[in-house]
Amino acid sequence: MMDAHTKHSASRHFDIVHRTGSLLIGLAFIGFGVVGLIVGIPLVGEQGEVIVGMSTDGVIGFIAVVIGSFLVGAAAVGGRFSSTVCTTTGLLFAVGGLANLYLMSLSPNILAFSAPGAVLGVVGFAMMAFGVYGRGSLLTDDPHRIAREWRRRYDVAHGQPTRMAV
Repeated sequence: MMDAHTKHSASRHFDIVHRTGSLLIGLAFIGFGVVGLIVGIPLVGEQGEVIVGMSTDGVIGFIAVVIGSFLVGAAAVGGRFSSTVCTTTGLLFAVGGLANLYLMSLSPNILAFSAPGAVLGVVGFAMMAFGVYGRGSLLTDDPHRIAREWRRRYDVAHGQPTRMAV
Protein backbone atom coordinates (compact mmCIF):
# COMPACT_ATOMS: atom_id res chain seq x y z
CA MET A 1 0.00 0.00 0.00
CA MET A 2 1.22 3.46 -0.80
CA ASP A 3 1.67 6.07 1.93
CA ALA A 4 0.08 9.52 1.78
CA HIS A 5 3.39 11.30 1.07
CA THR A 6 4.08 9.22 -2.05
CA LYS A 7 0.55 9.76 -3.34
CA HIS A 8 0.78 13.49 -2.68
CA SER A 9 4.18 13.92 -4.34
CA ALA A 10 3.11 12.09 -7.52
CA SER A 11 -0.09 14.09 -7.73
CA ARG A 12 1.85 17.30 -7.10
CA HIS A 13 4.35 16.45 -9.84
CA PHE A 14 1.62 15.96 -12.46
CA ASP A 15 -0.16 19.09 -11.28
CA ILE A 16 3.02 21.18 -11.66
CA VAL A 17 3.50 19.93 -15.24
CA HIS A 18 -0.14 20.61 -16.18
CA ARG A 19 -0.14 24.07 -14.59
CA THR A 20 3.23 25.10 -16.02
CA GLY A 21 2.31 24.05 -19.55
CA SER A 22 -1.04 25.78 -19.38
CA LEU A 23 0.48 28.95 -17.91
CA LEU A 24 3.38 29.24 -20.37
CA ILE A 25 1.32 28.67 -23.47
CA GLY A 26 -1.48 30.89 -22.14
CA LEU A 27 0.93 33.77 -21.50
CA ALA A 28 2.40 33.35 -24.98
CA PHE A 29 -1.08 33.62 -26.49
CA ILE A 30 -1.93 36.67 -24.40
CA GLY A 31 1.33 38.34 -25.42
CA PHE A 32 0.73 37.63 -29.10
CA GLY A 33 -2.86 38.88 -28.89
CA VAL A 34 -2.04 42.05 -26.97
CA VAL A 35 0.76 42.97 -29.38
CA GLY A 36 -1.63 42.33 -32.26
CA LEU A 37 -4.27 44.59 -30.73
CA ILE A 38 -1.83 47.36 -29.76
CA VAL A 39 -0.37 47.63 -33.26
CA GLY A 40 -3.72 49.07 -34.37
CA ILE A 41 -4.49 46.72 -37.21
CA PRO A 42 -8.00 46.56 -38.67
CA LEU A 43 -10.51 44.17 -37.13
CA VAL A 44 -10.79 42.04 -40.27
CA GLY A 45 -8.58 42.18 -43.32
CA GLU A 46 -7.12 40.07 -46.06
CA GLN A 47 -3.59 41.29 -45.30
CA GLY A 48 -2.77 41.39 -41.60
CA GLU A 49 0.27 42.67 -39.77
CA VAL A 50 3.11 40.23 -39.27
CA ILE A 51 3.81 39.70 -35.56
CA VAL A 52 6.36 37.12 -34.44
CA GLY A 53 6.38 35.73 -37.95
CA MET A 54 2.62 35.20 -38.08
CA SER A 55 0.05 37.30 -39.86
CA THR A 56 -2.73 38.59 -37.63
CA ASP A 57 -5.66 40.94 -37.56
CA GLY A 58 -7.90 42.29 -34.80
CA VAL A 59 -10.12 39.22 -34.61
CA ILE A 60 -7.16 36.83 -34.33
CA GLY A 61 -5.57 39.07 -31.68
CA PHE A 62 -8.77 39.11 -29.63
CA ILE A 63 -9.21 35.34 -29.95
CA ALA A 64 -5.60 34.82 -28.83
CA VAL A 65 -6.19 36.94 -25.70
CA VAL A 66 -9.38 35.03 -24.85
CA ILE A 67 -7.77 31.61 -25.31
CA GLY A 68 -4.66 32.68 -23.43
CA SER A 69 -6.77 33.96 -20.53
CA PHE A 70 -8.66 30.66 -20.44
CA LEU A 71 -5.38 28.71 -20.30
CA VAL A 72 -4.01 30.96 -17.52
CA GLY A 73 -7.29 30.47 -15.62
CA ALA A 74 -6.95 26.71 -16.02
CA ALA A 75 -3.41 26.94 -14.64
CA ALA A 76 -4.78 28.78 -11.61
CA VAL A 77 -7.36 26.04 -10.98
CA GLY A 78 -4.86 23.23 -11.66
CA GLY A 79 -5.44 19.51 -11.29
CA ARG A 80 -7.51 17.53 -13.73
CA PHE A 81 -9.17 20.71 -15.00
CA SER A 82 -5.86 22.13 -16.19
CA SER A 83 -4.98 18.80 -17.78
CA THR A 84 -8.31 18.55 -19.57
CA VAL A 85 -8.21 22.17 -20.79
CA CYS A 86 -4.68 21.72 -22.18
CA THR A 87 -5.62 18.49 -23.91
CA THR A 88 -8.85 19.85 -25.40
CA THR A 89 -7.38 23.19 -26.44
CA GLY A 90 -4.36 21.43 -27.92
CA LEU A 91 -6.60 19.17 -29.98
CA LEU A 92 -8.56 22.17 -31.24
CA PHE A 93 -5.36 23.97 -32.24
CA ALA A 94 -4.01 20.90 -34.01
CA VAL A 95 -7.25 20.70 -36.01
CA GLY A 96 -7.13 24.50 -36.45
CA GLY A 97 -3.64 24.26 -37.92
CA LEU A 98 -4.96 21.89 -40.55
CA ALA A 99 -7.98 24.12 -41.19
CA ASN A 100 -5.58 27.05 -41.55
CA LEU A 101 -3.85 25.26 -44.40
CA TYR A 102 -7.20 24.86 -46.15
CA LEU A 103 -8.41 28.43 -45.54
CA MET A 104 -5.20 29.90 -46.96
CA SER A 105 -6.11 28.43 -50.33
CA LEU A 106 -9.40 30.35 -50.53
CA SER A 107 -9.34 33.58 -52.52
CA PRO A 108 -11.13 35.75 -49.92
CA ASN A 109 -8.69 35.08 -47.05
CA ILE A 110 -10.63 37.35 -44.65
CA LEU A 111 -8.77 36.20 -41.51
CA ALA A 112 -5.34 36.84 -43.09
CA PHE A 113 -4.04 33.31 -42.54
CA SER A 114 -0.54 32.54 -43.75
CA ALA A 115 1.78 29.52 -43.80
CA PRO A 116 3.50 30.37 -40.49
CA GLY A 117 0.05 30.39 -38.90
CA ALA A 118 -0.16 26.69 -39.57
CA VAL A 119 2.57 26.35 -36.94
CA LEU A 120 -0.27 26.66 -34.43
CA GLY A 121 -0.91 23.00 -35.13
CA VAL A 122 2.51 22.28 -33.63
CA VAL A 123 1.63 24.44 -30.62
CA GLY A 124 -1.54 22.36 -30.35
CA PHE A 125 0.48 19.17 -30.13
CA ALA A 126 2.65 20.75 -27.41
CA MET A 127 -0.47 21.68 -25.43
CA MET A 128 -1.78 18.13 -25.81
CA ALA A 129 1.54 16.77 -24.55
CA PHE A 130 1.30 18.93 -21.42
CA GLY A 131 -2.34 17.92 -20.94
CA VAL A 132 -1.98 14.17 -21.34
CA TYR A 133 1.22 13.96 -19.31
CA GLY A 134 0.64 11.32 -16.65
CA ARG A 135 -2.78 10.25 -17.86
CA GLY A 136 -3.36 6.61 -18.62
CA SER A 137 -0.30 5.59 -16.69
CA LEU A 138 -0.15 2.10 -15.28
CA LEU A 139 1.87 3.32 -12.32
CA THR A 140 0.25 2.71 -8.96
CA ASP A 141 0.88 6.30 -7.85
CA ASP A 142 -0.85 7.89 -10.88
CA PRO A 143 -3.38 10.33 -9.35
CA HIS A 144 -5.75 9.97 -12.31
CA ARG A 145 -5.77 6.20 -11.86
CA ILE A 146 -6.33 6.58 -8.11
CA ALA A 147 -9.29 8.93 -8.74
CA ARG A 148 -10.82 6.47 -11.22
CA GLU A 149 -10.42 3.63 -8.70
CA TRP A 150 -12.07 5.61 -5.91
CA ARG A 151 -14.92 6.60 -8.25
CA ARG A 152 -15.40 2.94 -9.25
CA ARG A 153 -15.42 1.82 -5.60
CA TYR A 154 -17.98 4.51 -4.75
CA ASP A 155 -20.23 3.45 -7.63
CA VAL A 156 -20.05 -0.22 -6.65
CA ALA A 157 -20.69 0.55 -2.96
CA HIS A 158 -23.77 2.62 -3.80
CA GLY A 159 -25.19 0.24 -6.40
CA GLN A 160 -24.64 2.62 -9.29
CA PRO A 161 -23.46 1.49 -12.70
CA THR A 162 -19.78 2.20 -13.17
CA ARG A 163 -18.91 5.22 -15.29
CA MET A 164 -16.41 5.30 -18.11
CA ALA A 165 -12.91 6.27 -17.06
CA VAL A 166 -11.95 9.78 -18.09
